[in-house]
Amino acid sequence: MKHALFPHKPRALRLALGASLLALALTAHALPESQFEPAFATFLRASGGEEKAIDPAAEAFTALLKIEPTNPVLMAYAGAATALQAKTTLLPWKKMHSAEDGLALLDKALSSAAGEAPLQQGVPAWLEVRFVAASTFLAVPGFMNRAARGTALLKEVLSSPLFNSAPLPFRGSVWLTAAKQANAQGHKEEARDHLDSILRNKAPQAEAARAQLAKLGL
Repeated sequence: MKHALFPHKPRALRLALGASLLALALTAHALPESQFEPAFATFLRASGGEEKAIDPAAEAFTALLKIEPTNPVLMAYAGAATALQAKTTLLPWKKMHSAEDGLALLDKALSSAAGEAPLQQGVPAWLEVRFVAASTFLAVPGFMNRAARGTALLKEVLSSPLFNSAPLPFRGSVWLTAAKQANAQGHKEEARDHLDSILRNKAPQAEAARAQLAKLGL
């Protein structure tokens, strides 16, 4: 998004701020989609339940993060995929190691994702990092005490002024996740509202939304 930055600040301060913003942009620019999308597609399969895609997703985003170590979006996906690796082993200590490493990366991504500049697929980093973190926090076991934080992050995404202008596929994913979470908490009317948003906006998740509405029985 383009907007005037600090128009009334002294010229020297504006120049200093501009240099800082330029440095940030150079360290957090979008990865070429040709590199991002294959890893993202693998992650979608992994997060959708395809266990054999989990390790490749973690490896792909870990490799991309080495190319751009300050990119919070890559950091978030690397963290989420690493946390998913807890599902690929029966050893308790390995499960905990994967989950804790993944959550640590997500915490770091959350602390570094700021601003409104879109990083990948036109989605602002602030939104995408929070959604990836929320989805992961809501999925990890309850004893890790991340559910409340996950719910709060999901609400932040939905209420953000950036959300309405985000790409429709992203908004559809958020609505679907929010509907599932609302239903799990017994809030069926809220779940229906999120699913109706998917259908009303003709998001790609429409088929999944219809299936969820049928299960709600509303």
